[in-house]
Amino acid sequence: MLHTFDLNRYLERIGYSGPRTPSFGTLAHIHLRHTEMIPFENLNPFMKWPVTLDMASLEQKMLRDGRGGYCFEHNLLLRHALTALGFEVTGLAARVLWNARGGEGRPRTHMLLLVDLNDRAYIADAGFGGLTLTAPLRLDPGVEQSTPHGSFRLERSGGLFTVQAKVRAEWRSLYCFDLQEQTDADYEMANWYASTHPDSPFVTGLVVARQDPLRRYALRDNELAIHHMRGRTERLRLESSADLRAALEGVFGLKLPRGPELHAALEQLTARAA
Repeated sequence: MLHTFDLNRYLERIGYSGPRTPSFGTLAHIHLRHTEMIPFENLNPFMKWPVTLDMASLEQKMLRDGRGGYCFEHNLLLRHALTALGFEVTGLAARVLWNARGGEGRPRTHMLLLVDLNDRAYIADAGFGGLTLTAPLRLDPGVEQSTPHGSFRLERSGGLFTVQAKVRAEWRSLYCFDLQEQTDADYEMANWYASTHPDSPFVTGLVVARQDPLRRYALRDNELAIHHMRGRTERLRLESSADLRAALEGVFGLKLPRGPELHAALEQLTARAA
């Protein structure tokens, strides 16, 4: 039996009660609410648990269990929701450039969405960690575009687009992509690499992020950064596994999985960072 996406549960999870028509207003509002209410997190690969991408698993983890996920999980969930609302959505893949050298030679390990709406194309991406888009971007290169959490732009070279964020008045490249449609099999392969390769940052460390209307929160291992939209940044060092659990539950709003694996992983992380 085919599984039908639980749109009502999704909209309840993100706190959206607005129109369900496929308009730009609906797209923008859902994009924002998704990124504010469902955290970016890599607890599964961090604990050496599998990351499963089928619809039923995404719903269970992110809608019912109070968890988040990383790019494949976020953007597949968002794609299911937008498709259920009547949007025309295409899955794309990108090579991450942020804090990386030789980005064009890197594998396509990031997922994003192309949304066609009223003869205009938009990029939607709810899963890029601490610099996640909180609004869709028009596929309109060279134009600075404001979002609730900063300014972004697209640059184009031939058939390749690069998403850039303005960070402290400087444009920084996040990732590059083309418009080749990706299949679920493509995402399964990239997801397997990202969640199991011994050098993957999602396997070797803890990465968690969330936005609220006034700030961005980003946790990298035991370093918590709070970026206020007016420019100030606070940085806190979480010294114990108890501090980490408190941040995961409080700052990021996660319902943490039960079992010894998380405790052991957090204890190992804090011991390593000491």
